[in-house]
Amino acid sequence: MTTQIKFGTSGWRAVMAEEFTFANVDRAVHGIARYVRSKKPSGARVIVGRDPRFLGETFCAMAAEILGSYGITPLVIAEAAPTPTISYAVIQSKADGAINFTASHNPPEYNGIKFSTPDGAPSLPEVTKAIEAEIAAFDGDSKKPEGKKAEPEPMDPRRMYLARLREIVDLEVIKKSGVKIVFDPMWGAARGYSDALLREAGVSVATVHDTRDVLFGGHAPEPDDHLLEDLRLKMRQTGAGIGIATDGDADRFGIVDEDGTFLQPNYVIALLFDYLVETRGWKNGVGKSVATTNLVNALAEKHKIELHETPVGFKYIGELIKQDKILIGGEESAGLSIRKHVPEKDGVLAGLLCCEMVARRGESLGKQLANIFVKVGSFYPLRENFRLTPEVKEKFTEKLRADPAEFSGSKVAQVVRTDGLKLVMSDGSWVCYRLSGTEPVVRVYSEARSKDDLAKLSKAAKAWIFD
Repeated sequence: MTTQIKFGTSGWRAVMAEEFTFANVDRAVHGIARYVRSKKPSGARVIVGRDPRFLGETFCAMAAEILGSYGITPLVIAEAAPTPTISYAVIQSKADGAINFTASHNPPEYNGIKFSTPDGAPSLPEVTKAIEAEIAAFDGDSKKPEGKKAEPEPMDPRRMYLARLREIVDLEVIKKSGVKIVFDPMWGAARGYSDALLREAGVSVATVHDTRDVLFGGHAPEPDDHLLEDLRLKMRQTGAGIGIATDGDADRFGIVDEDGTFLQPNYVIALLFDYLVETRGWKNGVGKSVATTNLVNALAEKHKIELHETPVGFKYIGELIKQDKILIGGEESAGLSIRKHVPEKDGVLAGLLCCEMVARRGESLGKQLANIFVKVGSFYPLRENFRLTPEVKEKFTEKLRADPAEFSGSKVAQVVRTDGLKLVMSDGSWVCYRLSGTEPVVRVYSEARSKDDLAKLSKAAKAWIFD
């Protein structure tokens, strides 16, 4: 049976040699090529890039060959490149899109295809549906593309992307502060990006995991708390004031404070929002997904800035950036970008801005967060995943359609259905349930104003699923 290729919030991902096979990659790229040609019958140019995963070069060569057969000029990036770099290259070169072979932070046995549209943004649902339809049409069409074949052209977007970061980040402030930095690209696509830029500016920076390893050290290239021990060790050895990390394709970030504390992405987004308002004077709005901390809401209210709450998926934040409606947009899953930059997650930029924030304010991230809590109150967010049996899932799916009047002994003040079910209580605490579209899992996001209340809310949130 032919595998149905479905593009999720960040493209199509699958396990290599199971569903991510040469045959299925061939089908997927044919579908993308047909879609591009339907939009631009002649003269189209599409960037082809990758992260450092196994067989990435081979997949890029395949894609270039297929695109060329449709008369679409492939602009091929030879080295692994961060997703935000590819996004920036699409915009700067006025390309008609990009095919990026990446599975982002997924484990090493995965690979994936992400298609960016001509605006450099992740494909919106209408585009991915159209591509899926073109894949199905190709499956039933044995005819080869007609017309003149286009030859591949090389592209190296690194220099122009780093030049853009120099415009955004105040490297001089970082240098003058004398702060020491450690960078962990997690064997991924950002190798030679963040550290090279800082070093060139005269900043003291050390790097860990700075070699290509298609197995990413034997685990997912995810800059999460439990995978950053080597970064912490190097910070202790060098006396660093901040540690910054990026995932496999460098669209996500991980930040470690001077004392080794991992700063969860919710807090990083809130801190950078506050910092950019203070230092850039921007006031045009802030964007966050429905599952991201309401600390952002509180800061938006304090700064008198319009709040945009989106469904989960960075493409929705990207739309707000394209329209210049927000100064920063972020998701609790460690994705953010800022105005007049790419409408795509940028983990490289996030880390560098955190370095600038620590340098300019002269305080640790923990101290800065404590200062914000004094200004607008404390917020303690949590994300948990729960696996469901078919029976529980069916019962719980039905439950999600209801509008409960109370939850965990508190009155429900607001029911939000932007994405899943979010219940906001009268005391400002909230819980949000989102069923996974790919596995029998419910993602539960909760937030309370104290750690004790969060523990109670988390317990109640779990009980509500299985009761």
